[in-house]
Amino acid sequence: MDSAWLIVAAILSVGLLLLLVMRVKLQAFVALLMVSVLLGLGVGMTPGDILDTFGKGMGDTVAFIAIVIGLGAMFGEMLRVSGGAEKLALTMLDKFGERKSPWALGIAGLIISVPVFLDVALVILVPILYTLSKKSGRSLLYYGIPLLAGLIVTHGMVPPTPGPIAAASILEADIGWVILFGLTAGIPAMILAGPIFGKFIAKKVHIHVPEMMEEQAAALEEYEADPKDQKELPSFKTVLSLILLPLVLILFNTVSPFIFEEGSTINSTLTFIGDPYIALTITTLLTFYILGTKRGYTREEIQKITTKSLEPAGIIILITGAGGVFGEVLVASGIGDVLANSMQQIDLPIVVFAFVTAALLRISIGSVTVAMVTTSSIVGPIVSTMSVSEPFLGVLVIAVASGSTIASHVNDSGFWMVNRYFGMSVGDTLKSWTAMSTIVALVGFSISLLLSFFV
Repeated sequence: MDSAWLIVAAILSVGLLLLLVMRVKLQAFVALLMVSVLLGLGVGMTPGDILDTFGKGMGDTVAFIAIVIGLGAMFGEMLRVSGGAEKLALTMLDKFGERKSPWALGIAGLIISVPVFLDVALVILVPILYTLSKKSGRSLLYYGIPLLAGLIVTHGMVPPTPGPIAAASILEADIGWVILFGLTAGIPAMILAGPIFGKFIAKKVHIHVPEMMEEQAAALEEYEADPKDQKELPSFKTVLSLILLPLVLILFNTVSPFIFEEGSTINSTLTFIGDPYIALTITTLLTFYILGTKRGYTREEIQKITTKSLEPAGIIILITGAGGVFGEVLVASGIGDVLANSMQQIDLPIVVFAFVTAALLRISIGSVTVAMVTTSSIVGPIVSTMSVSEPFLGVLVIAVASGSTIASHVNDSGFWMVNRYFGMSVGDTLKSWTAMSTIVALVGFSISLLLSFFV
């Protein structure tokens, strides 16, 4: 097959995907499968070969992410219903004090978004922002932007959140390295896009608590005044320990080969319990007991809560699996080799290519997950032709994640959620939320590019 046609076919397939998702409004899962079939036929694959790639691409990808995302969803839902997310945020505010509350909210956002989806976390915590804004008279953005920056950083860059897990699975990156580099890039991104940018934009755009949300703020003030209600929440230490446990176990798995002798009992133990499957299973079971059974939930109630949590996880798993199919077609057709050779000829670093591709898809489609999955599927075949280290793959995932976070605007559901809960105009939402997400992306990319020279 002619190399030029393979590149044209790859470009046309991405263009068709954008058309189907944006204009036709076809569900991304179906669109990815449809484009994979047409791409396969277009580059001369037989129907039998295409069906084989469907089985391999879907099976290899979903085998990993289904378990991790499913366990993470149940863990996050138990944290939500128990009030753990609110307890963590309120305690952080109490410890930091009014003057440093934006920093407290940014850090709380980083932590809470590990097990809880971004949109759910915002709904849970936005009454706290209303109360702070009413008490201080400051713009709602002074408190909201730091929280949102923390939430979007972890949501986009730190496993076990779905996007980074999906990208790591497709690119075959070690989760421990992704966590480590996600935090390395994400914390500075949160600081610049959160408390620092939040203070700046709050002076430019003064947002009052929306009138329709006044009741939520009043309800929280009542709640804070009643110490009895606050005692019913799980303790701060318990919540924090449960959230950090899987991250610590997975990181132990990554670093143990560098510390302990291979084959030793301690190395084998850390490798086992630090596997993402085992680490999340341990954490989820502990969450069921500590935040469920010990707090009076029956086994039937826990089952109902956790079963419900799997509904939003299902579509993420399917979209990621379809992205795996698309990537497998790119590999089988030889497009990956052609793209790799083209990049070498123009001397474009793979990290830059990954970021730019993800950014263009994110701006076009709006979905972080779809942009991350599609970009990883395009980049994966290229990386397979290169000799790169495990840490480099982790950095590459963060580059993809950074591009997939950039410039959230009117085609992103998150944009309208922030617009509604903050009672802003479209223009003010672009100046605040869109600008904040762009700062996160650019800082994340800058750090991942810098790291790529050392790993």
